[in-house]
Amino acid sequence: MLFLFSITWGTISGWWAPVCLLLGILYAWVMYRRPVHLADKFRYILSAVRAIAVFFIALLLVSPLVRSTNYKPQKPLILIAQDNSESVNTFEPKGFNTSQFINELGKLKQQLGDGYEVQEFNFGHDLNSGLSKSFNARQTNIAAALHQLNDRFVNQNIGALILATDGSYNQGSDPQYEARNFKTNIYTVALGDTIAKRDLLIGNVNYNKTAFLGNDFEIEVLAEAWQSKGETMHLTVTEDGRQVNSQIIAVNSDGFKKLLTIKLNADRKGIHKFNIGITPVKNELSTQNNSETIYVEVLDAKQKILLLYDGPHPDISVIRQAIESNKNYEVKTSLTADIGSSKLSDYSLVILYQPSAISFGALKDFIAKGKTPIWYMLGAQADVFNFNARQKLIRISTARQEMQETFAQPVPDFSSFTLSDSTLQKLSRMPPLLAPFGSYTAAVANGVLFKQKIGSVATSYPLLLFGDDNGRRIGVLTAEGLWRWQLTEYQTYGNHHALEELFNQSIQYLTANANRQRFRAYPSKNIFDEGENVLLNAELYNDALELTNTPDVKIDLKTTDGKNYSFLFTRNGQSYQLDAGTLPVGEYTYTANTKLGNRLFNASGQLTVKPLNLEIRQSAANHQLLRNIAKQSGGEMLQPTQINKLVNLIKQNENIKTLVYEDKHYSDLIDVKWIFVLIVALLGAEWFLRKREGEV
Repeated sequence: MLFLFSITWGTISGWWAPVCLLLGILYAWVMYRRPVHLADKFRYILSAVRAIAVFFIALLLVSPLVRSTNYKPQKPLILIAQDNSESVNTFEPKGFNTSQFINELGKLKQQLGDGYEVQEFNFGHDLNSGLSKSFNARQTNIAAALHQLNDRFVNQNIGALILATDGSYNQGSDPQYEARNFKTNIYTVALGDTIAKRDLLIGNVNYNKTAFLGNDFEIEVLAEAWQSKGETMHLTVTEDGRQVNSQIIAVNSDGFKKLLTIKLNADRKGIHKFNIGITPVKNELSTQNNSETIYVEVLDAKQKILLLYDGPHPDISVIRQAIESNKNYEVKTSLTADIGSSKLSDYSLVILYQPSAISFGALKDFIAKGKTPIWYMLGAQADVFNFNARQKLIRISTARQEMQETFAQPVPDFSSFTLSDSTLQKLSRMPPLLAPFGSYTAAVANGVLFKQKIGSVATSYPLLLFGDDNGRRIGVLTAEGLWRWQLTEYQTYGNHHALEELFNQSIQYLTANANRQRFRAYPSKNIFDEGENVLLNAELYNDALELTNTPDVKIDLKTTDGKNYSFLFTRNGQSYQLDAGTLPVGEYTYTANTKLGNRLFNASGQLTVKPLNLEIRQSAANHQLLRNIAKQSGGEMLQPTQINKLVNLIKQNENIKTLVYEDKHYSDLIDVKWIFVLIVALLGAEWFLRKREGEV
C-alpha cells in the first residue's frame, strides 16, 4: 500500500507560500543581522532554523489543505460455485467420481497462488459457503445462486466465475439472464450426463383448486417417457381411493411427451384427494416421479363480492383480477351511485374503494345496521372524516389533503391469518403506495398485517389491518396504488402470486364466519413438500359468532399405516395456530376437537406430505445452457477432465488482473501533528545552540 501527501491551497492563493517563506527569511535576518558573540557558521544555521520555523507558523495561519493519497491494490477475485444437488450424483456419467472432482476443484485455490483471492461456494435451493461432497440438495436454483453472488461481491474486482453444474434447474428463472449481470468471464464445468435414462414420469399437473357442485372440471397431466420406445404407459386417476379415469398410451419415441386432458365431475361437496399415477416398467430409473397427489375443493356456489367505487382508478381492475384468481369468488364492480337496485346483504363481502362523503351517505344504513364484512380501501379521494366516524378500528388525524409514499413493512406478531414467507418478502420489496398524510392510531391488538415505512423510517402507522367491529369483520387498507405492485411483481417474478395470496387470505379471513360454522380447523395448504413445516389454523366462535380462544384445542394427525401425532394448538390473537414442524412423507388425516361450555366441537380433514422428487424429473444434463452462459460472457465450457486447464486460462486472461484503487483524503494542515513537532524541535534546537554559545 502506497501513501503520499501534498498541500492543496483550495480557495487560498498559492502566492501565500512564497510570502510565508519571505516572512520567515525577513524575521531571521532582523534577528541575526548583527552578530554579537556567535560565529558566522552558527549565525547562518540559527537563521535558517528560525526562518523555517516562522515559515511553518505563518503557513498554519493561512491554513491550507493537505491532500493524502492512498493507493490500495485489489487482487482479482475468483469465485467457484459448485452444484450440490442430488441430480449431479444420481446421473453421473460412467467413470466420473464426484468426490475426486471436488478434491480437484478445491486445489485451484492453491494452484492459482497468492496473486488471486479465491472464494468457494456450493448451491442447491440456496447459496452456501465452501465446497460440498454431500450432493443432497432437493432443489436447484442456478439463477438465485448467481444473483446472490453478484449482490455479495458488487463493486469488487471479480476476475472470473467458475460454475460447476449439470445445467439442470427446477427453481427460479433462466440462469442465462442472471449471468448477463456478471461483468466478467464465466467458465462453466459441465457435470452430469447428456443421455437421458430410462424413466416414466409425470412432468406436471395443471388444475383448479376449486370446482362447483355438479360441474365438470379438467386436469391437465404432462406424461413423459425417456428411453422407453415401444413401451405402453398405463395412467390412472383415483378420487379418494376410487378409480375415476384410466388411459393406455403408446410410447413411440425415446423422448416422449404427451399432454393429457382428463375431464372429471364434481359430484360431491368437500375436499377431495386425487392421485395420478403411472404404472412402472422394467428397469426404470426411478418410480418416485410416477405419481402426483392433488386436492380439489368442491363448493356449492361461489361467494359473491361487491366492489364499490366513486370513480375510475387502475386499482379497480387489479383488485378484481387478484380476487377472481380464486374460482371460489365472483366479483361485481359498481359505482356507488348505481347500487339502488342491489341488495347488499346478498354479498359475502363489500369492498369500499376510496369512499367519498356521498358514498358514506348512500351506505349509511348498511354500515350502521348490517353485519356483512367491509373492506375499506383509502386514497386521495377518500373522505377520512366520515371514515373515522363509521368504524372503530383505526383513526387517522390529518389537517390537509396531502399524500405520502409508504412502503409495506410486515408485522411479525400478526395473528389473524398466515401468509407465506416468500409473499411477505416480495410485498416488502414492492414500490411505495400513497397514503393520506397524518397520524394513525390503531385500536386492534395483533391485527396489523403491514405497517407503514416512510422512506427508510419504520413507523407504527398501520398500512393494512383487520379486526372485529361490533360483530362485523373489517379490513382497512390505508393507501392506494396497488397497480404498481401488480406491474412490479410481474416484471420481477413473472407472476402475480404474492398479490393473489394477499387477497385470497384476506378475503378468507373477512368472510370466515359467513357460513356460521362455529369451529374450523384447516391446514395452510393441503399439500406440503418434504422438509417443509406443516402449519394449521383453527377458529372457534361463541354463540354471538365472536372469535374466542379460551378453551384448549387438540389435534391428532394419523398416517395411513396407523401412526399418530398429537399436538396442542397455541393461542394467537383471537384464534389458534399450530406449527407441527416437519412430518414424514405420507398421507395424513386429522381430527381437531375442543369444548366450549357444555358443547363439544370437532373438525376433520386431510393433508399430504409429498416427497421432493424435482431432482429426478430430468435425468439428462443441459450442457447447451452452460455453453451459452460461457460464450455470452467470453468464457469457456470445460469437461470435468479438463479442470486443470482453468489455472492457465485464468492466468493468461489479460482482463483478470490486480486493480489499484486511489483514495484521496483532504484535511487542514493544522490537523497534521508532525508539523507541531517540527516547529517545537526547530525552536528548541535554536534555543539550545544560542545558550551553548552564550547568546542571551
